[in-house]
Amino acid sequence: MGRGDLSDAEWERLRPFLPVSNRRCGRWRDHRQVIDGILHRVRTGVQWRDLPERFGPWKTIYERHRLWSADGTWERLLQQVQAEADAAGEIDWDISVDSTVVRAHQHAAGARTEPARPRFKGGRTARTPGRDAVAEPARPPGGGGAGCEGLGRSRGGFTSKLHLSADGRCRPLSLVVTPGQRADCTQFKLVLDKIRVPRHGPGRPRKKPDSLAADKAYSNGPCREFLRRRGIRHTIPEKTDSQAARRRKGSRGGRPPGFDEDRYKKRNTIERAINRLKQHRAVATRYDKRGYVFLGTATVAALVIWLRT
Repeated sequence: MGRGDLSDAEWERLRPFLPVSNRRCGRWRDHRQVIDGILHRVRTGVQWRDLPERFGPWKTIYERHRLWSADGTWERLLQQVQAEADAAGEIDWDISVDSTVVRAHQHAAGARTEPARPRFKGGRTARTPGRDAVAEPARPPGGGGAGCEGLGRSRGGFTSKLHLSADGRCRPLSLVVTPGQRADCTQFKLVLDKIRVPRHGPGRPRKKPDSLAADKAYSNGPCREFLRRRGIRHTIPEKTDSQAARRRKGSRGGRPPGFDEDRYKKRNTIERAINRLKQHRAVATRYDKRGYVFLGTATVAALVIWLRT
């Protein structure tokens, strides 16, 4: 076993939930070998072509990662590991929400705006309807420019933003990728809606935390109203301009929102979860052209954190 590879115990936790068929005529290459190659790339940020030979053909590893990022396999694996932790009572449901900016490498730009059709000898292209659908699996909507791939422009170049929630033990619960200039509060509902921890046995997946802490970026009416509607206790500091506006209105301004200082001190868990994610170099710097592939890369990093915490 190489450095960073799956241990036997970690492999046994993942093996029951891995796909058994690739929905084509061929057979999967050994899952464990390929996953170890993906983990090596996520941890080191090395180019796919430069992966060590012990992991097998780099093209196979890249295609497996791209396919599982597109069809949600990585997300389902993460949810299954979270379900095991929840069944054992190991999840601290006092969660926190925040985001972090990820600098995009220049190689992350330039994704095709539409998938290219396969070419044959002589420059001919395939025109048979439905033939491309077999060779190219369904992928999330993307293309049409950098913004659609979660790339935003800044003074330093392209950036992406990773929005996430984390439990009280600094482990990511949900992840969302947007362009770097996107405001945190605009993705607040989506981040909470993506929390989905299945239950062992009957019952709906758990989606509601016990409490939530966030910084002033989420201090606005829609976010607070969303939390009140779902019955989630929350601790979010009030902005200075909001306090001034409320005081100017006098009694019509209403009461100030509640704020628990002791609960807010636990918000450092989200910062520590971000630091854990960015220990993986392919997450700290984005190299993936497609937004859904980068989300899959971040999900793999989160899966490793859950397996090894």
